[in-house]
Amino acid sequence: MTSALRKIWYFIWKDDSIWSWIVNIILAFLIVYFIIYPGLGLLFDTKLPVVAVVSGSMEHSRIPFDDWWDKNSDFYIKNNFTKQQFENLKFKNGFNKGDIMLLFGTAPEKIKIGDVIVFNGNYRDPVIHRVVKINKVNNEYLFTTKGDNVDRIQSFEEKIQEKDLLGRAVLRIPYLGWVKIVFTSLWR
Repeated sequence: MTSALRKIWYFIWKDDSIWSWIVNIILAFLIVYFIIYPGLGLLFDTKLPVVAVVSGSMEHSRIPFDDWWDKNSDFYIKNNFTKQQFENLKFKNGFNKGDIMLLFGTAPEKIKIGDVIVFNGNYRDPVIHRVVKINKVNNEYLFTTKGDNVDRIQSFEEKIQEKDLLGRAVLRIPYLGWVKIVFTSLWR
């Protein structure tokens, strides 16, 4: 038995054959998908602890904040956001397609205007946008979001129910999401 385990150990960790590489890739996928990802979900209290940003709806085109604000301030001023309030928000400079966002499960009553949330929208992928309105109807919170790079609130962003809330974005890791985007584009 120990001889077989040694051979397996050698094959996985020391062998440089193509088959060893393939097995290592499969093992890495299985460990991440079935152990690390669910573990993070338990730790962060959400079934979706990590998401890749797959659209440019929150991009600020890598321009300075003041220039972005000058182009986009009309909506925010009409909705009682000042430039100073926006500057104090987390992700005030948005984020880009291909970024990874780390999410925490957050009780609906703790979500604030300006937070970036992820929710089930009408697309295949979850949507990650900024909260611009919060209403409480019949003891349930309803959220309205808007992408920073979108000129209006889209219909699927109005009246987001608590049950569709997946988490609140707390950390951005640039570029790492391109791995997911490339692989999923191969399968679609």
